Amino acid sequence: MPSRDTVEIGLNRFARRGYDLDEVSIVPSRRTRDVDDVSTAWQIDAFRFEIPLVTSPSDAVVSPATAIAVGQAGGLGVLNAEGLWTRYDDPLPVYRQLRDAAAEAPPPIALLQQVYAEPVKPDLISARIKEMRDAGVTTAVRVSPQHTELLAPSVLAAGVDLLVIQGTIVSAEHVTTQGSALNLKSFIADLDVPVIVGGAANYQTALHLMRTGAAGVIVGVGADSFSTGDAVMGVRVPLASAIADAAAARRDYLDETGGRYVHVIANGRIETSGAIARALACGADAVQVGEPLRAAKEAPAGGVWWDSVAAHPRLPRGGTSAPVPAAGSLEQVLLGPAETSDGRTNLFGALRRTMAKTGYRDLKEFQRVDLVIGGRPD
Repeated sequence: MPSRDTVEIGLNRFARRGYDLDEVSIVPSRRTRDVDDVSTAWQIDAFRFEIPLVTSPSDAVVSPATAIAVGQAGGLGVLNAEGLWTRYDDPLPVYRQLRDAAAEAPPPIALLQQVYAEPVKPDLISARIKEMRDAGVTTAVRVSPQHTELLAPSVLAAGVDLLVIQGTIVSAEHVTTQGSALNLKSFIADLDVPVIVGGAANYQTALHLMRTGAAGVIVGVGADSFSTGDAVMGVRVPLASAIADAAAARRDYLDETGGRYVHVIANGRIETSGAIARALACGADAVQVGEPLRAAKEAPAGGVWWDSVAAHPRLPRGGTSAPVPAAGSLEQVLLGPAETSDGRTNLFGALRRTMAKTGYRDLKEFQRVDLVIGGRPD
């Protein structure tokens, strides 16, 4: 017998109903607060951040310099350990090549694949991490699950603060007949640094990843406006439902372990301040944001966007964008002031305003805000 949250899509075949962020609305409470009395701070392991931002590890928006700037603004900048900055001593000519190609149309995927064919150099990983560490910010780099065991020694030896193991879909149990597979639980147990893993798409996967000992779990498959994962693989995750599932797994794991809290980091089409507020209201502790940051003057690709999976050598699952004009500095994009009303600047200042208008002091309280389901806005 199907449960109330499933629908019959054909004879004896059922699918679970899911909701995306733009189908969820936040309901104000009986109380409001002064915006100056609201805190957007969160903490993972020993590291505290003033805004609940984890950057997408895209070379389009994150260089060592922008990771430092994000850290100074109160967020966590994540550099891709398999990106341009670890493949080239000087990646600036590569960026110029991509921007020149974008002058008339978005850069072709074949060009992305070409520039990412350069091998990753472990000594460059160490150099980039040192640059970020020397600036005094919390350092984080991303490695893919398939290259974790190869690259993690260089990352850890360089003194990274947080390790992010991220792919489109990551499981605690990868089955293969082709050699050995990464055992996340034993790998994390041997580390002295906290690990963030993901993405997870449902309750069971999130719970299993929490049981590996991860400090944070990324929820969602990172499907932004330029993602083609649905067309290529048929995979689409309604993010509001996925976050709520992971929040339930977090609560159950908290009970199971007698108090170990694992942070949920939402990753999907989070491109406006309203989407950030909805993701946190659904139960996320922080959000992973990428595409909106391309509008910052400091974005290394000069307004062009691509996700790391767009450069996959065999199965790219994302597109590239034409450049957008700069909307202001990185600080303006994150903290304002906003000069437009489209929700794409002052992203976290707007979050503070939402929390104040709904009467919540901090993020943990805000996760209890009332939600309603409505039609997708026009």
